[in-house]
Formats: sequence, C-alpha cells, structure tokens
Amino acid sequence: MADYNAQVIDEFRANHGKVGGNFEGAPLLLLHSVGAKSGENRVNPMMYLPDGDRFLVFASKAGADTNPDWYHNLKAHPDATIEVGDETLDVHAEELPRAERDEKYAEQAALYPGFADYERKTDRVIPVIALTRR
Repeated sequence: MADYNAQVIDEFRANHGKVGGNFEGAPLLLLHSVGAKSGENRVNPMMYLPDGDRFLVFASKAGADTNPDWYHNLKAHPDATIEVGDETLDVHAEELPRAERDEKYAEQAALYPGFADYERKTDRVIPVIALTRR
C-alpha cells in the first residue's frame, strides 16, 4: 500500500493534482497529518467532496471494519495541511455530526458508487471529516 500511495502522490504532484487509474477524474487531495502514536509526518492521497470552503473526506478504508490510521491521526492532531492541485493549505479537521454526515455521505455515494459499496461492507458508521482552511 505504501508503494501504491507513493506512486499516486508522485503522479499527483507531477500533474497539478490530477492522476489516472482508480482516481482518474475524481477530486483528489493529499492529506498531511501527524501520526497519533508516532508523531511522524504522514501523507495520504484521498478523494474529497468540495463543500463550500470545506473539503470533506471519508474514512471509508474501502469498507474495512476499522477506521484508517489517518482518521486517528486527525482526531489526535486536528490541525493538518492538504495539497489540492498546486495549492498547499493549512486546515482544521472536524468530524461531522451524524445527521450532516449521513447527508454528505449519501451525496458522495451518489457521485461515486464505490462509497455505497464501502458502506455495505461494514457495520461501522464511516466517519466524514470536514477540513476547513485555518
């Protein structure tokens, strides 16, 4: 997975935020977070849903029964940085409350049906995190 992410990150940076493969045509950002346990800097590529001045990201982990590590990183250290296109932005992460989460997750699943599949695969409620510019 680390090699795959490294390839996506390199392609993202070489092509002004655009990549092919599974992410072709999808809005993609690079999340820079601090490891919850390690304190090390981490970079994760992920799809997002633009929402006004916020970037919504989905802790789907492809429908796994656990949240991704980046989710725990943001809970421990909610101030983070993202790369969107050629821009680097400082953001603050906040988990959406359930009603808003349900609405925004449904919106993402309608645009990208894979997210509906992820939700069907797991019993957990997949968190939605709003990244707002600081």
